[in-house]
Amino acid sequence: MLTAGEVAGLIAAMAWAILVCFMAVALVRLIRLLTETTKMVSQLGDRVVPLLEDVSAAVGETNRQLVALEAITKDVKQVSGHVARVSDVTQNLVTGPMIKVAAFTHGLRRALGARRRPVTARPALERRRR
Repeated sequence: MLTAGEVAGLIAAMAWAILVCFMAVALVRLIRLLTETTKMVSQLGDRVVPLLEDVSAAVGETNRQLVALEAITKDVKQVSGHVARVSDVTQNLVTGPMIKVAAFTHGLRRALGARRRPVTARPALERRRR
């Protein structure tokens, strides 16, 4: 039979063996993880260079489009200013004579209306104007 010291040593050896097995499994998994990570990083490095080239090309095209858009915006602003000036000139050319014609017809209408009224009605008309 085994003595108490031998049983304790056997239990300690078994616990130590089980602990070593768990540590070996954990170490194997860690090594697999590191190798997969290394592969993934190298593949990522291979894929990043073309991706960065595409991004650089896209940024260059965007800058070119922005320059074109800036030129278009400048032209639209200039055309808008010209349209505003033409609108002002047209308004002055059209509305000025229209106002004069309207004022003339209004004055003519009042003058004709005053001529048609009897002489006694004229003082009332004069009072109303004041």
